[in-house]
Amino acid sequence: MMESGVPLCSSCGEAVGLSSPSSKGAFVACHGCNYPLCRQCLNEELNEGKLDCVRCGEPYIREKVSANPEGSGGRLTMAAHLHEDNALHARNLSSLSAVDSELNDESGNPIWKNRVESWKEKKEKKNAKKKDRKESQIPQEQQMEGDVNTAAGQPLSEIVPISRNKLTSYRAVIILRLIILGLFFHYRITHPVESAYGLWLTSIICEIWFAVSWVLDQFPKWSPINRRTYIDVLSARYEKEGEYCDLSAVDFFVSTVDPLKEPPLITANTVLSILAVDYPVEKVSCYVSDDGSSMLSFESLAETAEFARKWVPFCKKYAIEPRAPEFYFSQKIDYLKDKVQPSFVKERRSMKRDYEEYKVRVNALVAKAQKTPEEGWVMQDGTPWPGNNPRNHPGMIQVFLGNSGAHDIEGNELPRLVYVSREKRPGYQHHKKAGAMNALVRVSAILTNAPYILNLDCDHYVNNSKAIREAMCFMMDPQVGRDVCYIQFPQRFDGIDRSDRYANRNIVFFDVNMKGLDGIQGPVYVGTGCVFNRQALYGYGPPSLPSLPKSSFCSWCCSCCCCCRSKKAAEDEVEVYKDSKREDLNAAIFNLKEIDNYDEYERSLLISQMSFEKSFGLSSVFIESTLMENGGVPDSANPSTLIREAIHVISCGYEEKTEWGKEIGWIYGSVTEDILTGFKMHCRGWRSIYCMPLRPCFKGSAPINLSDRLHQVLRWALGSVEIFLSRHCPLWYGFGGGRLKWLQRLAYTNTILYPFTSLPLIAYCSLPAICLLTGKFIIPTLSNVASMLFLGLFISIIVTSVLELRWSGIGIEDWWRNEQFWVIGGVSAHLFAVFQGFLKMLAGLDTNFTVTAKASDDAEFGELYVIKWTTLLIPPTTLLVLNLVGVVAGFSDALNSGYEAWGPLFGKVFFALWVILHLYPFLKGLMGRQNRTPTIVILWSVLLASVFSLIWVKIDPFLSNTDSTIASQSCSSIDC
Repeated sequence: MMESGVPLCSSCGEAVGLSSPSSKGAFVACHGCNYPLCRQCLNEELNEGKLDCVRCGEPYIREKVSANPEGSGGRLTMAAHLHEDNALHARNLSSLSAVDSELNDESGNPIWKNRVESWKEKKEKKNAKKKDRKESQIPQEQQMEGDVNTAAGQPLSEIVPISRNKLTSYRAVIILRLIILGLFFHYRITHPVESAYGLWLTSIICEIWFAVSWVLDQFPKWSPINRRTYIDVLSARYEKEGEYCDLSAVDFFVSTVDPLKEPPLITANTVLSILAVDYPVEKVSCYVSDDGSSMLSFESLAETAEFARKWVPFCKKYAIEPRAPEFYFSQKIDYLKDKVQPSFVKERRSMKRDYEEYKVRVNALVAKAQKTPEEGWVMQDGTPWPGNNPRNHPGMIQVFLGNSGAHDIEGNELPRLVYVSREKRPGYQHHKKAGAMNALVRVSAILTNAPYILNLDCDHYVNNSKAIREAMCFMMDPQVGRDVCYIQFPQRFDGIDRSDRYANRNIVFFDVNMKGLDGIQGPVYVGTGCVFNRQALYGYGPPSLPSLPKSSFCSWCCSCCCCCRSKKAAEDEVEVYKDSKREDLNAAIFNLKEIDNYDEYERSLLISQMSFEKSFGLSSVFIESTLMENGGVPDSANPSTLIREAIHVISCGYEEKTEWGKEIGWIYGSVTEDILTGFKMHCRGWRSIYCMPLRPCFKGSAPINLSDRLHQVLRWALGSVEIFLSRHCPLWYGFGGGRLKWLQRLAYTNTILYPFTSLPLIAYCSLPAICLLTGKFIIPTLSNVASMLFLGLFISIIVTSVLELRWSGIGIEDWWRNEQFWVIGGVSAHLFAVFQGFLKMLAGLDTNFTVTAKASDDAEFGELYVIKWTTLLIPPTTLLVLNLVGVVAGFSDALNSGYEAWGPLFGKVFFALWVILHLYPFLKGLMGRQNRTPTIVILWSVLLASVFSLIWVKIDPFLSNTDSTIASQSCSSIDC
């Protein structure tokens, strides 16, 4: 009987076999990367002249192989592999099933011991003709060496570089601006303003910080690129007619918490768009995480599953876009365009009527859920709903579609739809969204185990039905996809006003910054619309990760030999240091020094079991799934047993004393777990890819009113501050492996330092008004050289922006909105995030800034005009009033002082107007609908204006020093 844990050949699908009959180690074709290839396929490769490994490029045979193929010349033991590759390839070679950790079925027979045989039977059953066409069909991991015009030889994607003329001029201006900045600071520092030394020093500190912030933001955009995909080539290569589809499976994750704040109808549209995606149904599974254990979410998902039986075949029959019904039926376009079937109009009307009825049923559930019964919710069979207490309930899993036997109205199979609500108990740390996502990772690994995972927020639907194919053009490319941890898609939004007053679209970030990062090591993970390589989420390094240094391997080998034990003691300190560095960057690491008293084979088994259980938790079924790089579950698996195991892996205590949230899955420690998770992957040596198809793949909804937008920015900024104060700060984390590129490190440093720009920004926005009120200025009288420096700096700033717009393709309005909201968010949300972050991390105080919602009567963009008072509005309001009072005071002083005062006034007013123009969208937001200003804003304005007016009168700017002295003397002489 075949031993479980022996990998399958990547060419023929057979087990690679053992090195020799007496050996327990698997046969190894490439000692460098452990490429799974059986002996027969290796001989065929060598006979064809292919001497190098297709994965790592190293020669297949490093040592001379003896005439006996089963001799020791080509042997490398399992334990040696586990140590040499630093547990990276342990997932291929683990013999976990050989130890006593199997799960038995009801009859006592082991389910998982014969896993490899089940895989083999499944492959032979679905792909019976694979061996017959093996010589004519090239495996996924190899390149085509035949006719370049065939589909197998064409690339699945390509890089479209930015025009050299655009990039050369862009880089030249960046360097020129850096030089001008140096000369500018030399002048500013060497020419202090003695009469306003405090203001001058404050301005210098602020300007230096702005320069550093600009460098952190600018240089990661040094090498922007575009990409193009060829989904037709993907289909021709992996979806041949009459043959088994070789496209990889994908698990979708959708997370929701509170159905009253996240309407079930919105979540349902996201789920329906996933179920109707243009991809083989047997390759798609949708997991919905209900972290609020709401019966409303469960019942609405049951209604959604029933409506999907009609909606999915309709979408695929007529190839409609988008496949979220709410957004499809609300389109103001000619829906008959390109639809020539006579029956389309009739079926569309019928489907729209069915959808309206479905909406009525869901809305009725929502109305019913507004008031919770005293005895709690009861299910249809009369039993109490297990999740009545959202903080104390068992784990719940319900499979609605898929293996349950549900088909659409035409009798076709539907994708799997699974409801998941993880267990929650008092006294346990559940880690909010990151913990829910990690629970989905484990559940999906038990039930479907797709090699790729696509996560979406509940309000982000699939706008392009070919989105998965776009991602697979990178993931399934044998050259591009081997080191890719995730494919990030840009976020696009519906329901935003045309002018995008509060920069909700984030066009500059998604169309400029992310393209720049794609040219380095890849874009950052932004929390949604991302396709993950499951192996990267498990904490493994990429296949091209260099093996351990030879000295380390030799040191460990010597420690196993009695004659060399003296060397071990001398190298213990160095090895412990190296182990700590590896443990910092790789999960699934086990200290080999703790098990020296075993023979080689026993040690390999013990390392496999102990290291994986220490990292992944005590579930043999889940651990077995992590060893399957190509995913899938055995045909012999019992569905009821799988469900029981899935319930086990979402229990509260499962993650205790494991690496979950530390090195595996979504990383804990920040409310912006997305940035932290992507950062850890890049530190391990992975790269990511940015995919921007012409038709946006995903669309969502954004908070478009001012208060909600500021609250969203506050949460992002708070997460950045938390990362800055944690051990994962990019300023000092991840240097041991040397796998994070320097420009990528600059980009991550910028993501955690940008909230601190709020402190100098507040000061700099206050300086113009202070200068106008005091009559002083931060800049001395300018010479010709100084004037040229100031002019050159402003010109370089403008030219840099223009060239950025040129190669990125964004509009000047989008750029200007981004600049405005950079100031608005900086003086409000970012400032509060800094203080809240320090209070939370250093003093343990968690301060929440709540927002009170109000209803709106407007049908379109009604939320845009809603004013929800929050403390975040105080700082920008104060700055606005301060600068407006300053401008009035400056002009009053100039009118009183005469012609000579107008020259200095120009510079002061220019900076004050710069502040007011940037805060103009904030001012419009305060005005609300129909220019009605909230009473609280009027009170603040009157109060602040009174305070600054009193200060102004105290300063007495209408009188010069001489005049004030004479007036005081005259007053005293007449005894006034």
